[in-house]
Amino acid sequence: MQESPKTLREKIRAGAYTGPTSGLCLGYAQTNLVVLPQQYAYDFLLFAQRNPTAIPLLEVSEPGERRLQVIAPGADIATDYSKYRIYRNGILCEERTDVVDLWRKDFVSFQIGCSFSFEDALLEVGIPVRNIEENKNVPMYNTNIPCASAGIFRGNMVVSMRPIPYALIPRAVSVTAAMPRVHGAPVHIGTPSQIGIRDLANPDYGEAVTIHPGEEPVFWPCGVTPQAAILNAKPEICITHAPGHMLVTDLRNAGLRI
Repeated sequence: MQESPKTLREKIRAGAYTGPTSGLCLGYAQTNLVVLPQQYAYDFLLFAQRNPTAIPLLEVSEPGERRLQVIAPGADIATDYSKYRIYRNGILCEERTDVVDLWRKDFVSFQIGCSFSFEDALLEVGIPVRNIEENKNVPMYNTNIPCASAGIFRGNMVVSMRPIPYALIPRAVSVTAAMPRVHGAPVHIGTPSQIGIRDLANPDYGEAVTIHPGEEPVFWPCGVTPQAAILNAKPEICITHAPGHMLVTDLRNAGLRI
């Protein structure tokens, strides 16, 4: 039996679960995270608005606010992701399971839609999701697809990949295109080198999965994209989720469909 999102968040808050969240609480939306000092917040908001497929915003906090108000009322931004990354001046310094002691009154948080939400929709129509089958974190790759710049933020898109049987690709495109608030349709199908990916067996984030004969790699925009932009922008401090370690919200994935 699947846990409720609230139960899972409580378990994560208590340190009882620190793993990836793909395949957990099926039917509920998950979110990526970016936390920045207020001085950088407008630039990042504009960056997200100019790149809505890679950075679809579901909620933005008031400065200093740790509790979510809309997508998971009462959820604690500083404790309820299963793993966080801390960047200082564009350098990844550490990963940890809470950021309570780092929280500042000027922090603004951005909750970003996650492709894990459409994995549930794919399964509903009989499309396999290999990272769930193999109990792995979804593979993610840096690409040569440029994002639209805004202020200090610029960089290329990061994509997640799922192998799809060739005959089911049109259905996968249709299902995910109906969910633009969680990345929407794929940006590329097939030859990975065309988007700057050299080796599918060595993802930049997550874990490699098996691609069977008769399947094609299908690539979707990914909420890890901001982390690549943060490396370029070098803000004094930035907190993100660790790739694959999301917050599970109270939003039903069905409510995100057009």
